[in-house]
Amino acid sequence: MIACYARGAGLGHLTRVRAALRALGREDEPVALVSGSPFVQRGAPGWDVVPSLDDVRADEVWIDAFPAGINGELEIPDGRRVVHLARLLRWPVYEKLLPAVRPRFDVTYVCEPLAPAHEAFLRDVSDELKPLKLVDPPARCDVQVDGWLIVHSGPDDEIRELVGYALDMAAAEGASPTFTLIAPRRPDGLPAQVVHHDVYPAWPLGARAERIVTAGGFNAVRQFAPWRERHRIMPFPRRLDDQFARAARVRAETGLEDVGLRSTSGTGPRPATS
Repeated sequence: MIACYARGAGLGHLTRVRAALRALGREDEPVALVSGSPFVQRGAPGWDVVPSLDDVRADEVWIDAFPAGINGELEIPDGRRVVHLARLLRWPVYEKLLPAVRPRFDVTYVCEPLAPAHEAFLRDVSDELKPLKLVDPPARCDVQVDGWLIVHSGPDDEIRELVGYALDMAAAEGASPTFTLIAPRRPDGLPAQVVHHDVYPAWPLGARAERIVTAGGFNAVRQFAPWRERHRIMPFPRRLDDQFARAARVRAETGLEDVGLRSTSGTGPRPATS
């Protein structure tokens, strides 16, 4: 049994853990999940949900994204093998949340490039530090997308901003594509010409889309990487995730000047998600 700490409000943590299990050949093992996400049944079907790591007997504990928990509150029960899945954080912000007693990990799997200070910390607290290329479970979508694909799990104001970004980009290019939004719900105020579907996972739709428009979350950037030349990223502010640094890295790797250049209208940090 694996007990997994995956606190967060969205689908990001659940998607990453499932992909890590598959990458390591362990997707058939039972998992007990500590998560407050409303998407648990969608992102992690069949997994048990428990209030805390103390509420499950497990041989191994997995800690996703936040080394000491989302607010530095995590205490890992003794006597268990501990695995950490590391992704980009706003390290100067998160570092202030670390408790006096630092966590210890048997192995940390690095799922994307990290800030140097973040990586140095993980080297100090991990017996092993290894890169891990995640592998999503096979999936198919019955929805057909031939025009522009917009993907975001929310909140609604961000979905509207992302749609506005896509509409503005099409207008600037003199293009008149069809627009399909993939989101858990159709937000109020969505332009009538935008078709909405609630589909998970959305990444298989990237193969036929003329353009892919997403935020700068970890899984969106990773899963749509095979179609990078068609992918446009609009990063949003987060308390702990650094979507702007992630988008900047993609821009540097691809040379696509419009990746991550548009800033959002929001001025403050949003809750931590994927």
